[in-house]
Amino acid sequence: MTKLLATLIAGLFSAAVFAQAPAAAPAAAAAPAAAAAPAKVEAKKEEKAVVKAEKKEEKAEVKAEAKKEEKKVAKADKKAKKAAPKAEVKKEEKKEEKKS
Repeated sequence: MTKLLATLIAGLFSAAVFAQAPAAAPAAAAAPAAAAAPAKVEAKKEEKAVVKAEKKEEKAEVKAEAKKEEKKVAKADKKAKKAAPKAEVKKEEKKEEKKS
């Protein structure tokens, strides 16, 4: 999905670059080819920048998810630690009741 999105965005950038370029005269056939090369290079740079930004966003999302998971685990551990002594006390009370 991200590759598709990156390709579409790169296509939009390249279309915008070519749409802004002035119309070439038929006599100067070599000039449009020379102008197209820098536009392609520019489009590739923009595409790389988009891909780089997407990777950065993905890393941030992964980090955020990891933090959430870490917090959940810590919270669960905290609850377990609190519950463990209570369970032991209940077991001891039951044992005492059985003895009585």
